[in-house]
Amino acid sequence: MDLGFTSRATRAVEQTSYFKTGLKGLAFSLLITTAWVAPAPVAFAQQYQFNTVRIEGNERIGDSAILSQAGIARGQAVSAGQLNDAFQRLTNSGLFEDVAIEPQGRTLKITVVELPTINRISFEGNRRIKDDALESVVGSTARRVFNPGQAEKDANAIAQAYSNEGRLSARVQPKVIKRSQNRVDLVFEIFEGDNVEVERLSFVGNRTYSDRRLRRVLGTKQAGIFRRLVRRDTYVADRIEFDKQVLRDFYFSRGYVDMRVNSVNAELTEERDGYFLGFNVQEGQQFQFGQISVTSELPNVDGDAYFNIVKVKPGVIYSPTLVEADIARLERQAIRDGVDFMRVEPRVTRNDRDQTLDVEFVLSRGQRIFVERIDIEGNTTTLDRVVRRQFDSVEGDPFNPREIRQAAERIRALGYFETAEVNAREGTTPEQVVLDVDVEEKPTGSLNFGGSFSSSDGPGIAISFAEENFLGRGQKLRLNVSTASDARRYGFEFVEPSLLGRDVAFGLALNYSEENSSFSTYDTTRFRFEPSLTFPVSENGRLQLRYTAEEIEVTSREDENDPNGAIIQSDIDAGGLITSSLGYTYSYDTRRTGLDPNAGVLFRFSQDFAGLGGDQKYVRTIAKVVGEKKFLNEELTLRASIEGGALAWRGGTNRAVDRFILNTSQLRGFEPGGVGPRDTANGDTLGGNVYLVGRLEAEFPLGLPEEYGIRGGVFYDVGNLWDLSDVNLGSAGVSGEGGSFRHVIGVSVFWDTPFGPLQFNISDAIKKETYDREQKFEITLQTEF
Repeated sequence: MDLGFTSRATRAVEQTSYFKTGLKGLAFSLLITTAWVAPAPVAFAQQYQFNTVRIEGNERIGDSAILSQAGIARGQAVSAGQLNDAFQRLTNSGLFEDVAIEPQGRTLKITVVELPTINRISFEGNRRIKDDALESVVGSTARRVFNPGQAEKDANAIAQAYSNEGRLSARVQPKVIKRSQNRVDLVFEIFEGDNVEVERLSFVGNRTYSDRRLRRVLGTKQAGIFRRLVRRDTYVADRIEFDKQVLRDFYFSRGYVDMRVNSVNAELTEERDGYFLGFNVQEGQQFQFGQISVTSELPNVDGDAYFNIVKVKPGVIYSPTLVEADIARLERQAIRDGVDFMRVEPRVTRNDRDQTLDVEFVLSRGQRIFVERIDIEGNTTTLDRVVRRQFDSVEGDPFNPREIRQAAERIRALGYFETAEVNAREGTTPEQVVLDVDVEEKPTGSLNFGGSFSSSDGPGIAISFAEENFLGRGQKLRLNVSTASDARRYGFEFVEPSLLGRDVAFGLALNYSEENSSFSTYDTTRFRFEPSLTFPVSENGRLQLRYTAEEIEVTSREDENDPNGAIIQSDIDAGGLITSSLGYTYSYDTRRTGLDPNAGVLFRFSQDFAGLGGDQKYVRTIAKVVGEKKFLNEELTLRASIEGGALAWRGGTNRAVDRFILNTSQLRGFEPGGVGPRDTANGDTLGGNVYLVGRLEAEFPLGLPEEYGIRGGVFYDVGNLWDLSDVNLGSAGVSGEGGSFRHVIGVSVFWDTPFGPLQFNISDAIKKETYDREQKFEITLQTEF
């Protein structure tokens, strides 16, 4: 690397070099090798003894410091070899550009030329990596001695930083600009080059899963049409090991226990601007669970009783995750039963003939080791108790290695730390361990500016502030403002995830909205206050208890060309009404934690009981069931859902804003409020007390390159909204009070763009009513920037 002087456009500087040939050092070597031979028959090594040491050329470094570095004292007898060692020590100190040592009788003359000091460090040509980030990489420091060797190391470190960003062709050249008073400016001239992308990502040896499916697993992505915006298609060598691991985890969780990644080949293109990345895999055979048994080696523990706790069954595709989950269940049950130090060892027997794995859970006695203490370091913002509550164990509890590993995973899953490591070491006695938790904080707050467009609300902007670790207490705080042409919403949300140290989340939500209804001649203003408690009731089930206070006011637009109907006018005349209710929601979700990674079920049931004060009295019930299954080696996804709701009034004013109104997320093919009872006079949507919707959809690849992120789908929706009981219809004409089922078919295009998920729906209502309002095309985009 050329390390010299350069000049800028506004100044001319003298060009020189700090790397001299050391001619004085050569002359000195010749001098000390010339022996003074005494007139004696035997030759002895040359010896020197100096009464005076004269040092010249030093300005910043004192005489005593130079003598100390040389290792020579006045009056000390030294040999020629020791003088040479002193010369080498001064030369290698990194303080001098040139050094000369010259004996002059009883005087030793040391002449030095000091290296300059660095006036300032600057970077030129960098756009992708900012100066602040580069300053943390370099070792050279302003107002310190300039070291050419360190400057070269800094250039290499900067080039490595660009390499980690996928810019393998980046070049860095250090230059110095001479200043007065033996000072220099150190300038790193940077040529960033272009990103080296993954032009093609392929697999060899995969028979079960296609390249397209496996590409979705990896963190590295193939360059696509948005290569200028997507950073994951940049080749980063350090990401390869992670990709190999997630690929193995993908196969293992689907029963391919013999899967291996034999090699990963990265071939640079001729233009040196891209890589062809190939994974050589060996899938092996898929195994299922065979016989499942529980054996107890403990005298007071019945293995048959613990067998009922095991969830996996014969015939289920084998997954190490399911085995680990059952081990955790067994150990938790032992703690509840008061059985300390029980360990569960899975003994797996392989049956190649029928491709099954027999699993025997052996209950045995573990070592009697206790947790002495838990030490937490590195949490500069997060409070200790936020980390401690991720442990089921406290000081004095039996030590359970499996529980400690799970606690470490929970700490990482918090999202508060860049890194989190949990290690156990021996305590004050061999029967005790100390748990060391080392974490590194990372930013947890965000300020987002977003844009959205939907056919129901129109285009809009969204501004939100979120802090996931508020004041280091693990609390969540969110503020958001969303404006569209037909809707303005303002929200505040606060969540305490561990109320009173328990696995109970306390939430508080405040929302205010103004909506210009696109399907009626009235506008609404809402204010909602909702505190809640959410806690687990089973492995996959959660229960939320809430109180809701809501005020809704219906106002007229005063449009003489489109006057309000009698029913809506009655709602307007009622003014702002307050609803005070208690409610609950039970949800059961196995889509991510079930036995089958390719199938899952969601069940949600909620009820709200209004009448705890306020103006309205009713019982609102909503139920929803969703099932999802992947077929054809996970290329085809089928989803089916059914959702229904009923509103039973016990008093108050039954208004349209309190009743159910179907939107496009429930029934496609119609505008929001496009189906259901309607005022025949002006077409106002009146809503209904009862609704029922069923949806069946399939999602599949379109044969386009995976990097485009485009998939297709077809759907069939059927739904009905009816019943205006407890509504004072008067003389108003109403259509569709009895209801009828609408049937819709359509196609979808899903596009994962860098701006957010984009969805197109083209639909056709094959059965509808004449007063319905269709919507044959729908586009939705949600993004943050």
